[in-house]
Amino acid sequence: MGHVIHFENANIYQNENLILKNIDLTIDEHEFVYFVGRVGSGKTTLIKVINAEIPLKEGEGYVLDYNLKKLKKRHIPHLRRNLGIVFQDFRLLTDRTVFENLQFVLKATGWKDKKELQKRIEEVLERVELTYKGYKMPHQLSGGEQQRVVIARALLNDPPIILADEPTGNLDPETAEDLLKLLREIHAQGKTIVMATHAYELVKKFEARTFKFEGSRIEDTGKAEEIDLDSLLT
Repeated sequence: MGHVIHFENANIYQNENLILKNIDLTIDEHEFVYFVGRVGSGKTTLIKVINAEIPLKEGEGYVLDYNLKKLKKRHIPHLRRNLGIVFQDFRLLTDRTVFENLQFVLKATGWKDKKELQKRIEEVLERVELTYKGYKMPHQLSGGEQQRVVIARALLNDPPIILADEPTGNLDPETAEDLLKLLREIHAQGKTIVMATHAYELVKKFEARTFKFEGSRIEDTGKAEEIDLDSLLT
């Protein structure tokens, strides 16, 4: 099982501010990992570096076979096709139906055949249990349903890695738990999932390898029960 994300002696900056220093981090293929830490501890910043939204200036960083430090602008779309992104704030196109939101992404990534487009959209909607919601507008859906659409969008191009940045942040506890169960099912089917979260009750309930972000550092703590999660609450 190979490494899909690897950082060595990396310093992570947001603009000119040093956010994380001397980072050593390795995530293997098919792992499920949590990033936990206070607001501002660097979880989202690191996800943005993995996604090449923020450049890596110092140290080594690799995602799949891409060298983040040497990544050319023209190669960023290729990297991102291998990454499914799930945001806390959904970022759905509010003037389009669920189906049209998903169609927009497929067309933007080179899909042309209408039948293939339709088939793929039906597959991902079924995967997230929204088979009959394709005609709905985002505002007609609950928060949990909107986040399932976001997960469906992340799955469209069958990427090996899913990056989920506070995916349950806007959801009530029961809906959040259902969503995490869905992510765990997707992981069980062979995806690598990296989830930044404040939902420490869920982290304790659904254990996985956990990285703690604190004081500009990242600590690989193993399982969540080995962390005083309450100390990270803001």
